[in-house]
Amino acid sequence: QVQLVESGGGLVQAGGSLRLSCAASGRTFSSYAMGWFRQAPGKEREFVAAITRSGGSTYYAGSVKGRVTISRDNAKNTVYLQMNSLKPEDTAVYYCAGRGSIWFSSKLDEYDYWGQGTQVTVSS
Repeated sequence: QVQLVESGGGLVQAGGSLRLSCAASGRTFSSYAMGWFRQAPGKEREFVAAITRSGGSTYYAGSVKGRVTISRDNAKNTVYLQMNSLKPEDTAVYYCAGRGSIWFSSKLDEYDYWGQGTQVTVSS
């Protein structure tokens, strides 16, 4: 069982940066591939980025590639999402998720655990 708690969201101007964190409870964090998803008002939750258990491989949605970096620190049971050059269309609730697998996935239903989300608002 893993509990995930996101933090780091907030209000930022277009072009600015934010770093989201997701802290995991339990001693098995390194057993989970992790992902970040987001959900804008009136839209479905969508994939943003994912990382393997070791952190050796990452994968990004096309809409954020080049602006976002996912990383993890298994010693701190934490996964991060560094977001740069933010745009108003990045406004959403951001969720981290974990799946008990070596490999990441971009599919929501392949993740076993979810955090409660953190709001990111980008003003124009």
